[in-house]
Amino acid sequence: MLRIAVPNKGSLSGPAADMLHEAGYQQRRESKELRIVDPENEVEFFYLRPRDIAIYVSSGRLDIGITGRDLLIDSGANAEEILPLGFARSTFRYATRPGTATGVADLNGMTVATSYEGIVAKHLADHGIDASVVHLDGAVETAVELGVAEIIADVVETGTSLRNAGLEVIGEPIMESEAIVIRRTGATADDGAESKVQQFLRRLQGVLVARTYVMMDYDCRVEQLEKAVALTPGLESPTVSPLHNEGWVAVRAMVPAREAQRIMDDLYAIGARAILTTAIHACRL
Repeated sequence: MLRIAVPNKGSLSGPAADMLHEAGYQQRRESKELRIVDPENEVEFFYLRPRDIAIYVSSGRLDIGITGRDLLIDSGANAEEILPLGFARSTFRYATRPGTATGVADLNGMTVATSYEGIVAKHLADHGIDASVVHLDGAVETAVELGVAEIIADVVETGTSLRNAGLEVIGEPIMESEAIVIRRTGATADDGAESKVQQFLRRLQGVLVARTYVMMDYDCRVEQLEKAVALTPGLESPTVSPLHNEGWVAVRAMVPAREAQRIMDDLYAIGARAILTTAIHACRL
Protein backbone atom coordinates (compact mmCIF):
# COMPACT_ATOMS: atom_id res chain seq x y z
CA MET A 1 0.00 0.00 0.00
CA LEU A 2 0.99 3.60 -0.60
CA ARG A 3 1.75 5.22 2.78
CA ILE A 4 0.81 8.90 2.96
CA ALA A 5 1.25 11.45 5.76
CA VAL A 6 -1.59 13.94 6.28
CA PRO A 7 -1.71 16.91 8.71
CA ASN A 8 -3.70 15.99 11.81
CA LYS A 9 -4.58 19.55 12.88
CA GLY A 10 -4.14 23.23 12.11
CA SER A 11 -4.84 25.23 8.97
CA LEU A 12 -3.52 22.45 6.72
CA SER A 13 -5.68 19.65 8.12
CA GLY A 14 -9.22 20.50 6.96
CA PRO A 15 -8.37 21.63 3.40
CA ALA A 16 -6.07 18.61 2.93
CA ALA A 17 -8.81 16.20 4.01
CA ASP A 18 -11.32 17.96 1.72
CA MET A 19 -8.97 17.68 -1.26
CA LEU A 20 -8.28 14.00 -0.61
CA HIS A 21 -12.01 13.34 -0.31
CA GLU A 22 -12.63 15.12 -3.63
CA ALA A 23 -9.88 12.98 -5.13
CA GLY A 24 -11.81 9.83 -4.17
CA TYR A 25 -9.92 8.76 -1.06
CA GLN A 26 -11.43 7.72 2.25
CA GLN A 27 -10.71 10.02 5.16
CA ARG A 28 -11.00 9.65 8.91
CA ARG A 29 -14.33 10.25 10.58
CA GLU A 30 -12.97 11.28 13.97
CA SER A 31 -10.07 13.58 14.78
CA LYS A 32 -8.69 11.04 17.24
CA GLU A 33 -7.92 8.54 14.47
CA LEU A 34 -4.19 8.48 13.74
CA ARG A 35 -4.25 5.94 10.92
CA ILE A 36 -6.81 4.66 8.44
CA VAL A 37 -6.65 2.21 5.55
CA ASP A 38 -8.38 2.80 2.21
CA PRO A 39 -8.28 -0.73 0.76
CA GLU A 40 -10.12 0.14 -2.44
CA ASN A 41 -7.42 2.63 -3.41
CA GLU A 42 -4.59 0.67 -1.75
CA VAL A 43 -3.57 3.64 0.39
CA GLU A 44 -2.77 3.94 4.09
CA PHE A 45 -3.07 7.41 5.65
CA PHE A 46 -1.15 8.51 8.75
CA TYR A 47 -2.33 11.65 10.56
CA LEU A 48 0.70 13.44 11.98
CA ARG A 49 1.76 16.82 13.33
CA PRO A 50 2.37 19.06 10.30
CA ARG A 51 5.86 19.93 11.56
CA ASP A 52 6.83 16.25 11.73
CA ILE A 53 5.65 15.14 8.29
CA ALA A 54 8.80 16.12 6.38
CA ILE A 55 10.92 14.15 8.87
CA TYR A 56 8.81 11.01 8.49
CA VAL A 57 8.83 11.26 4.70
CA SER A 58 12.57 11.90 4.54
CA SER A 59 13.17 8.76 6.62
CA GLY A 60 11.57 6.65 3.88
CA ARG A 61 9.01 5.17 6.32
CA LEU A 62 6.26 7.03 4.49
CA ASP A 63 6.10 7.41 0.72
CA ILE A 64 4.71 10.93 0.39
CA GLY A 65 3.14 13.59 2.57
CA ILE A 66 1.14 16.79 2.58
CA THR A 67 2.64 19.67 4.55
CA GLY A 68 3.54 23.35 4.19
CA ARG A 69 6.46 24.60 2.11
CA ASP A 70 7.52 26.61 5.15
CA LEU A 71 7.55 23.50 7.35
CA LEU A 72 9.54 21.53 4.78
CA ILE A 73 12.24 24.19 4.52
CA ASP A 74 12.28 24.83 8.27
CA SER A 75 12.78 21.13 9.00
CA GLY A 76 15.88 20.79 6.85
CA ALA A 77 14.65 17.28 6.03
CA ASN A 78 15.89 15.34 3.03
CA ALA A 79 12.60 15.74 1.16
CA GLU A 80 11.44 17.77 -1.83
CA GLU A 81 8.31 19.45 -3.12
CA ILE A 82 6.63 17.59 -5.98
CA LEU A 83 3.23 19.33 -6.25
CA PRO A 84 1.91 22.69 -4.96
CA LEU A 85 -1.70 22.45 -3.75
CA GLY A 86 -2.81 26.08 -3.70
CA PHE A 87 -4.25 26.34 -0.19
CA ALA A 88 -2.94 27.52 3.20
CA ARG A 89 -0.98 30.30 1.49
CA SER A 90 1.11 32.56 3.70
CA THR A 91 3.91 35.13 3.46
CA PHE A 92 6.91 35.31 5.79
CA ARG A 93 8.26 38.77 6.59
CA TYR A 94 10.61 40.55 8.94
CA ALA A 95 9.11 43.16 11.27
CA THR A 96 10.46 45.57 13.85
CA ARG A 97 9.85 48.92 15.52
CA PRO A 98 9.84 51.89 13.13
CA GLY A 99 13.33 53.26 12.55
CA THR A 100 15.19 50.09 13.59
CA ALA A 101 15.87 48.69 10.11
CA THR A 102 14.59 48.91 6.55
CA GLY A 103 15.57 45.50 5.19
CA VAL A 104 17.62 42.35 5.64
CA ALA A 105 20.87 44.21 4.90
CA ASP A 106 20.44 46.15 8.17
CA LEU A 107 20.19 43.07 10.39
CA ASN A 108 23.91 42.46 11.01
CA GLY A 109 24.57 42.04 14.72
CA MET A 110 20.88 41.97 15.64
CA THR A 111 18.75 39.21 17.14
CA VAL A 112 15.77 37.78 15.26
CA ALA A 113 12.97 35.95 17.10
CA THR A 114 10.90 33.43 15.15
CA SER A 115 9.05 30.13 15.28
CA TYR A 116 10.79 29.11 12.04
CA GLU A 117 14.46 29.09 12.92
CA GLY A 118 15.50 26.98 9.92
CA ILE A 119 13.89 29.31 7.38
CA VAL A 120 15.28 32.47 8.94
CA ALA A 121 18.80 31.11 9.47
CA LYS A 122 18.94 30.02 5.82
CA HIS A 123 17.62 33.36 4.58
CA LEU A 124 20.15 35.31 6.63
CA ALA A 125 22.99 33.06 5.50
CA ASP A 126 21.92 33.38 1.86
CA HIS A 127 22.22 37.17 2.21
CA GLY A 128 25.52 37.04 4.10
CA ILE A 129 24.01 38.48 7.29
CA ASP A 130 25.58 37.72 10.66
CA ALA A 131 22.62 37.80 13.05
CA SER A 132 21.45 35.67 15.98
CA VAL A 133 18.23 33.67 15.73
CA VAL A 134 16.09 32.93 18.80
CA HIS A 135 13.46 30.21 18.54
CA LEU A 136 10.07 30.95 20.10
CA ASP A 137 6.87 28.91 19.86
CA GLY A 138 4.16 31.34 18.80
CA ALA A 139 3.26 34.95 19.71
CA VAL A 140 6.64 36.27 18.58
CA GLU A 141 5.27 39.84 18.37
CA THR A 142 5.99 40.36 22.09
CA ALA A 143 9.68 39.46 21.69
CA VAL A 144 10.62 43.03 20.75
CA GLU A 145 8.64 44.61 23.59
CA LEU A 146 10.21 42.25 26.13
CA GLY A 147 13.72 42.83 24.80
CA VAL A 148 14.32 39.27 23.60
CA ALA A 149 15.03 40.44 20.06
CA GLU A 150 15.14 43.58 17.92
CA ILE A 151 13.54 41.86 14.92
CA ILE A 152 10.87 39.20 14.48
CA ALA A 153 10.17 36.95 11.49
CA ASP A 154 6.69 35.53 11.17
CA VAL A 155 3.71 34.83 8.95
CA VAL A 156 2.03 38.08 7.90
CA GLU A 157 -1.53 38.17 6.59
CA THR A 158 -3.26 41.50 7.31
CA GLY A 159 -0.50 42.91 9.54
CA THR A 160 -3.03 43.88 12.23
CA SER A 161 -1.31 41.99 15.07
CA LEU A 162 2.02 43.59 14.12
CA ARG A 163 0.58 47.10 14.16
CA ASN A 164 -1.09 46.40 17.49
CA ALA A 165 2.36 45.48 18.85
CA GLY A 166 3.88 48.69 17.46
CA LEU A 167 5.78 46.90 14.68
CA GLU A 168 6.05 47.39 10.94
CA VAL A 169 7.01 45.03 8.11
CA ILE A 170 10.42 45.65 6.59
CA GLY A 171 12.18 44.49 3.42
CA GLU A 172 11.09 41.93 0.86
CA PRO A 173 9.22 38.73 1.83
CA ILE A 174 11.41 35.96 3.20
CA MET A 175 9.30 33.37 1.37
CA GLU A 176 5.84 32.54 0.05
CA SER A 177 4.38 29.32 1.41
CA GLU A 178 1.44 27.05 0.64
CA ALA A 179 0.42 23.43 1.11
CA ILE A 180 2.51 21.02 -0.97
CA VAL A 181 3.00 17.32 -1.61
CA ILE A 182 6.49 16.14 -0.67
CA ARG A 183 8.60 13.06 -1.28
CA ARG A 184 12.02 11.92 -0.06
CA THR A 185 14.72 13.50 -2.21
CA GLY A 186 15.82 11.10 -4.94
CA ALA A 187 13.27 8.48 -3.91
CA THR A 188 12.88 5.50 -6.20
CA ALA A 189 10.22 2.83 -6.15
CA ASP A 190 9.31 -0.32 -8.01
CA ASP A 191 6.91 0.01 -10.92
CA GLY A 192 3.83 -0.86 -8.84
CA ALA A 193 4.53 1.67 -6.09
CA GLU A 194 5.57 4.35 -8.57
CA SER A 195 2.33 3.95 -10.51
CA LYS A 196 0.38 4.51 -7.27
CA VAL A 197 2.37 7.69 -6.55
CA GLN A 198 1.69 9.01 -10.05
CA GLN A 199 -2.00 8.09 -9.78
CA PHE A 200 -2.22 9.97 -6.49
CA LEU A 201 -0.63 13.06 -8.05
CA ARG A 202 -2.92 12.89 -11.10
CA ARG A 203 -5.96 12.76 -8.84
CA LEU A 204 -4.88 15.83 -6.89
CA GLN A 205 -4.03 17.66 -10.11
CA GLY A 206 -7.52 16.78 -11.33
CA VAL A 207 -9.02 18.34 -8.21
CA LEU A 208 -6.96 21.49 -8.71
CA VAL A 209 -8.14 21.82 -12.30
CA ALA A 210 -11.76 21.09 -11.34
CA ARG A 211 -11.60 23.87 -8.76
CA THR A 212 -10.04 26.31 -11.20
CA TYR A 213 -12.23 25.78 -14.27
CA VAL A 214 -15.91 25.54 -15.16
CA MET A 215 -17.53 24.03 -18.22
CA MET A 216 -19.23 26.58 -20.45
CA ASP A 217 -21.87 25.74 -23.07
CA TYR A 218 -23.50 28.17 -25.46
CA ASP A 219 -25.12 28.52 -28.89
CA CYS A 220 -23.91 30.98 -31.51
CA ARG A 221 -24.29 31.85 -35.17
CA VAL A 222 -21.74 30.23 -37.49
CA GLU A 223 -20.52 33.63 -38.69
CA GLN A 224 -19.65 34.54 -35.07
CA LEU A 225 -17.94 31.24 -34.29
CA GLU A 226 -14.35 32.42 -34.70
CA LYS A 227 -14.93 35.35 -32.33
CA ALA A 228 -16.61 33.03 -29.84
CA VAL A 229 -13.82 30.46 -29.99
CA ALA A 230 -11.27 33.22 -29.40
CA LEU A 231 -13.09 33.95 -26.14
CA THR A 232 -13.33 30.27 -25.14
CA PRO A 233 -10.31 28.43 -26.60
CA GLY A 234 -10.54 25.65 -23.98
CA LEU A 235 -7.53 23.65 -22.90
CA GLU A 236 -6.91 22.25 -26.38
CA SER A 237 -9.87 23.38 -28.48
CA PRO A 238 -13.62 23.67 -27.88
CA THR A 239 -16.18 21.10 -28.98
CA VAL A 240 -18.41 22.49 -31.75
CA SER A 241 -21.61 20.72 -32.88
CA PRO A 242 -24.20 21.77 -35.48
CA LEU A 243 -27.70 22.56 -34.23
CA HIS A 244 -30.97 21.62 -35.90
CA ASN A 245 -31.54 25.25 -36.88
CA GLU A 246 -29.29 25.92 -39.85
CA GLY A 247 -26.58 28.49 -39.25
CA TRP A 248 -26.29 27.80 -35.51
CA VAL A 249 -23.74 25.70 -33.58
CA ALA A 250 -23.39 24.55 -29.97
CA VAL A 251 -20.01 25.16 -28.33
CA ARG A 252 -18.55 23.59 -25.18
CA ALA A 253 -15.24 24.57 -23.58
CA MET A 254 -13.50 24.76 -20.21
CA VAL A 255 -12.91 28.33 -19.01
CA PRO A 256 -11.21 29.76 -15.88
CA ALA A 257 -13.85 30.05 -13.15
CA ARG A 258 -12.66 33.52 -12.08
CA GLU A 259 -13.22 34.83 -15.63
CA ALA A 260 -16.52 33.05 -16.33
CA GLN A 261 -18.84 36.03 -15.78
CA ARG A 262 -16.77 38.33 -18.00
CA ILE A 263 -16.62 35.70 -20.74
CA MET A 264 -20.38 35.22 -20.57
CA ASP A 265 -20.86 38.99 -21.00
CA ASP A 266 -18.50 39.05 -24.00
CA LEU A 267 -20.21 36.05 -25.61
CA TYR A 268 -23.63 37.62 -25.18
CA ALA A 269 -22.35 40.84 -26.74
CA ILE A 270 -21.40 39.00 -29.98
CA GLY A 271 -24.75 37.22 -30.19
CA ALA A 272 -24.22 33.96 -28.30
CA ARG A 273 -27.27 32.68 -26.44
CA ALA A 274 -28.22 29.90 -23.99
CA ILE A 275 -24.91 30.45 -22.18
CA LEU A 276 -24.51 28.05 -19.27
CA THR A 277 -21.72 27.23 -16.82
CA THR A 278 -21.49 24.04 -14.80
CA ALA A 279 -19.06 22.98 -12.09
CA ILE A 280 -16.44 20.33 -12.80
CA HIS A 281 -16.21 17.75 -10.01
CA ALA A 282 -13.30 15.69 -11.34
CA CYS A 283 -11.08 15.51 -14.40
CA ARG A 284 -7.95 14.05 -15.95
CA LEU A 285 -5.92 16.06 -18.40
